Amino acid sequence: MRRRELYDAASGGRGPRLLPWTSPEGKPCYLSSDGRGYLSTLADSIETVQLDTGEDLLGYARGILAPGAKAVSGIEYRWLACRLTEALTDALRVADSRGQRIPEPDEAADDA
Repeated sequence: MRRRELYDAASGGRGPRLLPWTSPEGKPCYLSSDGRGYLSTLADSIETVQLDTGEDLLGYARGILAPGAKAVSGIEYRWLACRLTEALTDALRVADSRGQRIPEPDEAADDA
């Protein structure tokens, strides 16, 4: 499949897309679209920011935990643990959302 066909297969026809944010009550938000509209683009951008933030936090954590690194306070460790928990939650949500949009192998073979 060409890149565009893979994108189309992953972004449409598989039901509503799980968005990278929740409602004010903490419930999941979904979008039903072909994957090309404003909200889809916004969701893609937010997912990118979430994953980049997680990567930055991981780098920071590795620096703090490296052998010979200067010790930080318990408050700083707690802050880092909270932020890493948030980043992992975001990353798992992105993985879930993207996984739901991957076509089944049988469907991909039929479309080719």
